[in-house]
Amino acid sequence: MGAATAAGRDTPAGDLRLANLTKRFGAVIAVDDLNLTVPQGSFFALLGASGCGKTTTLRMIAGLEEPTAGQVLLGDRDVTRLRPYKRPVNTVFQSYALFPHLDVFENVAFGLRRRGIRGVRDQVERMLTLVQLEGYGPRRPAQLSGGQQQRVALARALINHPRVLLLDEPLGALDLKLRRQMQVELKRIQSEVGITFVHVTHDQEEAMTMADTVAVMNAGRIEQLGAPADLYEYPATAFVANFLGQSNLLAGEAAGAGGDEVAVSAHGGRFSVPAGRARVARGPVHLGVRPEKLHLVDSADQVPAGCQHLAGVVTDASYVGVSTQYLLRTGWGGELSVFVANSGTAGPLPVGTQAVAYWDPRHAFLLPREPGEHDPSTPARDEPVGAPS
Repeated sequence: MGAATAAGRDTPAGDLRLANLTKRFGAVIAVDDLNLTVPQGSFFALLGASGCGKTTTLRMIAGLEEPTAGQVLLGDRDVTRLRPYKRPVNTVFQSYALFPHLDVFENVAFGLRRRGIRGVRDQVERMLTLVQLEGYGPRRPAQLSGGQQQRVALARALINHPRVLLLDEPLGALDLKLRRQMQVELKRIQSEVGITFVHVTHDQEEAMTMADTVAVMNAGRIEQLGAPADLYEYPATAFVANFLGQSNLLAGEAAGAGGDEVAVSAHGGRFSVPAGRARVARGPVHLGVRPEKLHLVDSADQVPAGCQHLAGVVTDASYVGVSTQYLLRTGWGGELSVFVANSGTAGPLPVGTQAVAYWDPRHAFLLPREPGEHDPSTPARDEPVGAPS
C-alpha cells in the first residue's frame, strides 16, 4: 500500500480520494482499508482478478454500494453518503445498458432531458462527433455493432459532464480486434475531454494500453501502484510479477549488497542483480527475469560476456506468430519460459534440444520471498523431476 497516496488536505480540489475505504460482506472483507488518490484528469486503472475487490471499489465510488467504513471524496467534498444520482459521477458498464426503444440520439440525450434541459440537439451532435458516430442519431441500438453500442453508452455518460467517469469492464463483450480499436478510442476521448477516468478491468493489456497509472489489486488491497512500464519492469511482489505478464522466478538466497550489485545463490548457481533493481538485499528472495528478456543459444560458449545463464532441455515450443514460446527444463527440474521473437534470423528449436538461456543482469529483479515459499519454476512435490510437461 506504500505506493498509494493517502488522502491529504493539500490534495487538489478535483482529485478523487478514497480514505480508509472498507467493505465487508459478512465475514468476507472485499475491500480492506483502501487509501488512494486518483489525480484529476488522469486515466486510472484498477487491475485485478475476479474477487479482488476492484468492482466493489468502483461501486462504492458510484454510490451503488455503501462502505462499511471510510470515505469517498471528490476534492474537499465528502460524497460517501450521497445517492448515486446526486454524485458528479457516471458509469459505463460492460452490458452497455442502452434503452432499446429509443434511438441513438434519444439515448444520448436521456440525461439532459431528465434534468429538464431544453435545446439538446447541439450537445448531442457534438457528443456523437466525439465518439465518431456522426449521422447515427436515428438508428436503434439493435442496428449497431457492439463497438458502436459501447460508443453510444460512452456518449450518454459524457454528455452529463461528470467529474469522474467509471468504466466497469467496458470492453469485455467485444472481440479482440474491436477491443484493441476501442482501447485507442477510449484513450483519445479521455485526452480530449480531460475528465478523470477510472477503469476497472481484469485484462492486463487493456490496463497497460490505456491508463496513465495502474493499481494492481489483490485480496482487497493494492499490491502496487504506478505507471504501467514501472510495474512491468520492476514489480514489487511475486503476485504483480506474474499477474502483469509472466515472470521466471527462481527461489534463492541474497547475500547482501556489494557495491552496486546484490549477490544471489539459487539452485547451485551464483548470480547477481543490480542493487537498484533489488526490493530486498539479504535473505530469501525470488530472482526474476521476464521471458522475453531471455535468449537461447546452443552452448555456454555462446553466452556474451557479462551475461548470466542456465542450461536445460527444450520441453515445449509454441508458435504464436510474433514469437515462439519455449519451456526449458533445468537441471533441478524447474522450467523457464523463454519468448524468442520470430525475426527470421534463426530456425525453431525442436523439443528435446539441449540449450542455454542467458540474460543481462540489468534486466533481472529481486523480490522478497517468504521462507519455505514454493519456487514457481520448480515442479510440485508430487510431480517427479524430469516428468514431461
